Amino acid sequence: APRLVGMDPYDREDILRAMDFRGNNCARSGVDLALHDLLGKALGVSVSTLLGGHSRTRVPVAVEIAGGPPDEMAKHCAECVENGILAFKPKIGGFPQQDADRLKAIREAVGPNVSIRADANQGYSPKEAIRLCRLAEKYDVGLDLLEQPVPYWDLDGMAEVKRSVDTLIEADESAYTIHDVMNIIRKNAADVINIKIGKAGGLYNAKKIAALTEAAGLKCVMGTAFGLGPKIAAKLHLAASTAIVTDAVEFTEIIIHPTLSQEPYGADFAPPPDSAGCMPVPTGPGLGIELDTLLGEKYKFEVDLS
Repeated sequence: APRLVGMDPYDREDILRAMDFRGNNCARSGVDLALHDLLGKALGVSVSTLLGGHSRTRVPVAVEIAGGPPDEMAKHCAECVENGILAFKPKIGGFPQQDADRLKAIREAVGPNVSIRADANQGYSPKEAIRLCRLAEKYDVGLDLLEQPVPYWDLDGMAEVKRSVDTLIEADESAYTIHDVMNIIRKNAADVINIKIGKAGGLYNAKKIAALTEAAGLKCVMGTAFGLGPKIAAKLHLAASTAIVTDAVEFTEIIIHPTLSQEPYGADFAPPPDSAGCMPVPTGPGLGIELDTLLGEKYKFEVDLS
């Protein structure tokens, strides 16, 4: 922090390079979000405008589904569909046959027009991941993608899965930095890159990752990343301003922890998804949110920069 005092907030790249130490992505993302909010408010424009404008003003919402018995997971998805949610990411990993049964039950419960992604959270070996994908094809699950099927370090294994199945393979834990993504591209290890603002180290690096992904002819999705209001608003702005991000964006945090995502910023900027399963992009300057100073008092603390 002392290195940043006195720097010009317009010099975003210089500031972020001054903090570019491996392993502090989330801390850097906090400074990055503050810079974008500050510049937007100073210029009277939204963060979306700073990042490239609007490809859309409403963002479809996807939610994660915790692992469990097939009927319980299917019931949860069906309830969400009744509330307008049309995209899901069930948590699986470790047991291909049981996981395929879970995905089959979800598809039967939600019908053919709902997006289903699956997140293995590094839970398979390459051969197990291939078996899961083939079972999903056999059961006509219509799986949009399989996220991080193997351990993050096993890019060769992930490339093997990608070569062996028709299901799109997504990198999440393997894809933190621009260098990680470049290695994935070199290894031809994924079809899709999961961008998370905290994981990338902020909006600035997230846009770089999106550009790399686009240049390589891959797809981008944006995943769940639990956090307070600024992170939720920032994700909406990033999704709105990045043309390559066309699918639903994961906002499990809004569904599971609405108080965490809204307080102390109020609920206006992050209302529940509408009947079409979408959330509006904030329109005010900066991130489009304002701190409620009374609510914010309980979060207040002092930092010694001496």
